[in-house]
Amino acid sequence: MPEVCDTALEVRDLTRTFGVRKALDRVSFDLPRGAFLSIFGPNGAGKTTMVKVLTTLTSPSSGTAKVCGLDVVQDAVELRERIGLISHNPLLYPDLSAEENLLFFAEMYGVDDSADRVRELLVSVELDHRRLDLVRTFSRGMLQRLSIARALLHRPDVLFLDEPYSGLDPHAMDIFDSLIAQIREDHTFVMISHDLDKGLELCSHALILARGRVVLAAERAAVDSEQFKHTYRATVGLGVA
Repeated sequence: MPEVCDTALEVRDLTRTFGVRKALDRVSFDLPRGAFLSIFGPNGAGKTTMVKVLTTLTSPSSGTAKVCGLDVVQDAVELRERIGLISHNPLLYPDLSAEENLLFFAEMYGVDDSADRVRELLVSVELDHRRLDLVRTFSRGMLQRLSIARALLHRPDVLFLDEPYSGLDPHAMDIFDSLIAQIREDHTFVMISHDLDKGLELCSHALILARGRVVLAAERAAVDSEQFKHTYRATVGLGVA
């Protein structure tokens, strides 16, 4: 049985360099289990790089990061069983059907009663009627919905969302919002968002990154929305109305 950890994320002086450029520059913060963190920042701020480090897709240059108490470098294999990722890449096989894709990942994760779990998720994302269709025939919105099902298959402790609303039509956005509401109490969430209103609406904790550094990190209850937007706009150089 996986160990239950009160702190979902422990990040200390996390740095990632690419040549002379620092994509992450001594980033430090904690996130409690069950929280919903929204990460904001301009393009090139280091948001996606940080998620890639936290999901073991790339290694830090220095500093440390733990997810569910597991080190992202030393415990990478075990950690991958505890996390889910929804990104710009749906991570699906185009020449398999929706059902075949989910059954493949369910087997990879050792999901019990995989057929029932797959059917349950296909119904949840309203793709059960397309379960036998090849994924390469799906629209962008349908791919994103199926990738949500893929990420939830093994009931991860922490779910990472890299711009999850990208490419979704309004109906698919409603489906996603409904799914989040249903599973909110069972997971910790880390979401990258360019939509300040949506990100602040969902989150319990908010973080602004700019030039690889933390500009602001706070609990949502302690943040005034207008002041937060002022800080964000000033940080990214967009000006304030």
